[in-house]
Amino acid sequence: MSEATSQSQTPENDVIGSYFVDLWCHTSKTLALNPGREPESEFEEEAEECPTELDTISSSGGFSVVGPDKLSLLYPNANLHGHDVGIVKANCPAPLKRLLYYFEIYVKHAGAKGQIAIGFTTSAFKLRRQPGWEANSYGYHGDDGLLYRGHGKGETFGPTYTTGDTVGGGINYASQEFFFTKNGVLVGSVYKDVKGPVFPTVAVHSQNEEVTVNFGKDPFVFDIKAYEAEQRAKQQMKIDNITIAQEASHGIVRSYLQHYGYEETLKLFDAAGKSTMPPISLVSGNSFNEEDSMYALNQRRILRQLIKSGKIDETFSTLRKWYPQILQDDTSIICFLLHCQKYIELVRDGKLEEAVVYGRSVFDKFKKLSACDDLVKDCAALLAYENPSTSSVGYLLGESQRELVADAVNAFVLSTNPNMKDASLCMHSSLERLIRQVTACFLEKRSLNGDQGEAFHLSRILKSGKKG
Repeated sequence: MSEATSQSQTPENDVIGSYFVDLWCHTSKTLALNPGREPESEFEEEAEECPTELDTISSSGGFSVVGPDKLSLLYPNANLHGHDVGIVKANCPAPLKRLLYYFEIYVKHAGAKGQIAIGFTTSAFKLRRQPGWEANSYGYHGDDGLLYRGHGKGETFGPTYTTGDTVGGGINYASQEFFFTKNGVLVGSVYKDVKGPVFPTVAVHSQNEEVTVNFGKDPFVFDIKAYEAEQRAKQQMKIDNITIAQEASHGIVRSYLQHYGYEETLKLFDAAGKSTMPPISLVSGNSFNEEDSMYALNQRRILRQLIKSGKIDETFSTLRKWYPQILQDDTSIICFLLHCQKYIELVRDGKLEEAVVYGRSVFDKFKKLSACDDLVKDCAALLAYENPSTSSVGYLLGESQRELVADAVNAFVLSTNPNMKDASLCMHSSLERLIRQVTACFLEKRSLNGDQGEAFHLSRILKSGKKG
């Protein structure tokens, strides 16, 4: 290996290349399972299991009967003492990683005494007691309207409920509270001091009491979507009350445009801000100053435009002219990304035979990059479909794939700056690093709450902020 080639394979380039390959792999796996879906960030979480029916295996057998649909509960006999409770949990705990969870019961018959209860219990709860009568359990009881939480003495809470009433129980993970409703109206809430998973729980305790449970299969009587919107509005109000200096927000946006080489947009942004903004000096703790932010701005703009126009041959020739060190190792990850994009553009243009020949001539040299095997297969799979744009690999023909390659080239050009000491500064703008930090803080906050509550999702916040 020559000295020049050795120098092209710097640790910084390895870090940058690996990041963009991992990002492509994440996109591939996400969209293979959900074609047409926009990929989320690396903080995306798997869907949680939600309660769908009553658990007939671990119910208090003998005192109550769960219907064949596993959504109805009947107390057929007279109770003899306080421990003869017919209590049933849901088939799994309430999901944790969200803002709210909610379910409802409909009182079909209040029976002899109306001793019906709705609430939440832990996995260790004894299935012979009403919810709220034991530690780590909560119950809103129909016969007295009291709230029980961990002991036999109830607290004044809300109205009683009986035949024909619909009662709901929910969890607000943001405020760490349980809340209860009656006939579509919020009754009240109570602090949730249990950090582990809890099960939606229903109990009956006198002859002929009968309820049906709705875990969300049917519309709720309580407008849970409106309640969620109200809770999010409260969160947004707290955010809106935080004051950020105008020059700071202006500087963050400006650094984003600089980082990605949006030269023309940057000029317009600067012109628009001249009359209202004081001079801005962005010097971070790593001494990456204004001059470094503007490094190769014009060249990076041109390269981005070439890639977004699908002109990969011109991209190669331009890079060889301006930054030959980036392409010195023709088996590097940046070369792999550009060759893949060249192949994709041939397929896009309908030049399938040329794409096959090109793929055979270039992809073999990247066999040493084991992480790229699946990505080569994705590219090759484009030829297997009559209409590849609607297939599981159709994402390759989207603008987001061109953006990924353009971002990678942009990062590699930034890495040629002699003042660049940290490779992570090449991959992410200040704005993106700020968002990643906010996301990490949300995850840490959730961890302190027993891994309960939702993570920070910028896309959801942006969508919720759209007007009309």
